[in-house]
Amino acid sequence: MSDDNVVALRPNDRLRQDAEPIATIYRNLGTASAEQVVTRALTELALTMSGLAAQVQAHDLADMARQLRRLQRMSENLGLVSLGLIAADVRSCLERSDVTAFSAVWARLLRVAERSLAADRSLLGLTQG
Repeated sequence: MSDDNVVALRPNDRLRQDAEPIATIYRNLGTASAEQVVTRALTELALTMSGLAAQVQAHDLADMARQLRRLQRMSENLGLVSLGLIAADVRSCLERSDVTAFSAVWARLLRVAERSLAADRSLLGLTQG
């Protein structure tokens, strides 16, 4: 088989987001307080993703279903629809012990989490630079 037959795939997951949960937080708390709450929630979500990534890297899947459920809830509370749905899909693969599907969906979760967090931080004016 030659290199001519190799195709580099570049997955491009479409992010689905719902602005209403964050808009509600801003309406209820006002700009300054809402910014703190949303920033804290995004940070917590990023820390949860980081913890999950460390678990996967260490092949320690104990308690991972609970952490994925937590990630799903946090994502939904922030209107990160795609991230929440994919977290549920990863949990489903984990519960079915489908290693191949888990690997594929986990890679998708990482891509979507990275893009979701970057998109939300830039929307809120929280990026450095």
